[in-house]
Amino acid sequence: MAKLTKNQTEALAKYDKNGVYPLAEAAEIVKKVNYANFDASVDMNIRLGVDPRKANQMVRGVVTLPHGSGKTVRVLVLCTPEKEDEAKEAGADYVGLDEYVEKIKGGWTDVDVVITTPNVMPKVGALGRILGPRGLMPNPKAGTVTMDIAKAVSEVKAGKIDFKVDKYGIVHVAIGKVSFEKDKIVDNARELIQTIIRLKPAAAKGTYVRSIYMSSTMSPGIQVDTKSVTL
Repeated sequence: MAKLTKNQTEALAKYDKNGVYPLAEAAEIVKKVNYANFDASVDMNIRLGVDPRKANQMVRGVVTLPHGSGKTVRVLVLCTPEKEDEAKEAGADYVGLDEYVEKIKGGWTDVDVVITTPNVMPKVGALGRILGPRGLMPNPKAGTVTMDIAKAVSEVKAGKIDFKVDKYGIVHVAIGKVSFEKDKIVDNARELIQTIIRLKPAAAKGTYVRSIYMSSTMSPGIQVDTKSVTL
């Protein structure tokens, strides 16, 4: 068994690792036990009672965090020339088409979100093998394939994020930074969880939200009382 570092030992001493905490208290603990020397992300891990192998139990959606994620989101817009000014004015970091298609084919994926228009999807579709595994493939359901480029870019910059349950039935999402006020972390967490609840598949049986954990980039996980969020 790996030996705990001094920082890890001190963090674990600040709360009951076997405890289950109301959401607001969990957010307070995460801020208290963080020992990273940078502004760490606050992460949510939500285990759902679904079988992601079955199409009718897949949980995927988008949520706009009320207070943003605290992360600088790098946005690439793949579009034809008539949409380029709209994308740039909305704050896109990279705008173009053929030159970026070629860069991506060469292995460049130094962005967080890719937005495109429907009329260029044939070119973008060819990048699926590269963008797909990195979670960067534009998707109409996520609002990243649209003619309203300005709205899509603005929403992403403001804190709109795409999430999907993994093969183990867990949704992993960064909902803010430890520098956020506790109430802002709580608001963001609640918005995410309520969105996931609204997306409950009709085919999902039994307990839907099985467990919720909150942590920072380098902190232990704090178990959240699901009743403090789901009722």
